[in-house]
Amino acid sequence: MEAALKLDDYFTYADYCTWEDGERWELIDGVAYAMAPAPSEGHQSVSRDILGQLYIFLRGKQCKVFAAPFDVRLNADGADDTVVQPDILVVCDSSKLDGKGVVGAPDFVVEILSPSSLQHDLMTKFRLYMRSGVREYWIVDPESKTVNAHVFNGSGVNFKSAIYDEHDAAAPVEALEGCTINLSEVFEGM
Repeated sequence: MEAALKLDDYFTYADYCTWEDGERWELIDGVAYAMAPAPSEGHQSVSRDILGQLYIFLRGKQCKVFAAPFDVRLNADGADDTVVQPDILVVCDSSKLDGKGVVGAPDFVVEILSPSSLQHDLMTKFRLYMRSGVREYWIVDPESKTVNAHVFNGSGVNFKSAIYDEHDAAAPVEALEGCTINLSEVFEGM
């Protein structure tokens, strides 16, 4: 993701809603970040396979899986100045869905790295998701065929991490009891 492009202003969700539909932006603490152009084939393949496995696991359950673009307003009850669009997210509390996106923290978030989003996903979004109440955050690297899984404890300071790779046929999603993702299938053919 590029550096903030609208540097001189502070923005809220109300501002965000007035921007052109063809432009994709995220807001983090009022700073607007332009989103990268369309993802690569590899990025889309990884996204499709993780999304598919989550969809099958969650079918008939309370939790729902969504894919970008889908707005997540992480502090709508406060300044309402943070709107992100994770590659994949799972929400288990249906009251957080408002017809436009998610109001509050999803239970599980997946970001798939691209060269343009590397630093943003690894640092900025990691801290944002940890402090916002996301229960689990996966950073998927199609290049190295790895997943860095971070489970946050809700306090905003402590977490545990694990690394999985293309040989893991049952990488656990701790935020979704009983759910595993077959990374051998996700990274197959890459």
